[in-house]
Amino acid sequence: MEQSLAYLREIMAGRADDTNMAGREIYKLLTNKQYTTEAAFVRDLTQEEAKYLNSILIQAIEYSNQEKDEKRARHLNEIYEILMI
Repeated sequence: MEQSLAYLREIMAGRADDTNMAGREIYKLLTNKQYTTEAAFVRDLTQEEAKYLNSILIQAIEYSNQEKDEKRARHLNEIYEILMI
């Protein structure tokens, strides 16, 4: 699995029990399919899932930057940029 998606799966695992259906569906996609690129993953998202993921990524990138985890922030930002295209 692409490292960016592995980081995202880790984040979504912590939210898998959320009441938000989009979060659970994103986690299912990440655990049930083998994506080779971030773009392939993003293409599979519904509009609602993309909107939810956008808000989650902003928080996760900010947290990674606060923790000085530049590598993680960069990988998560790669997914965020694809969402914005």
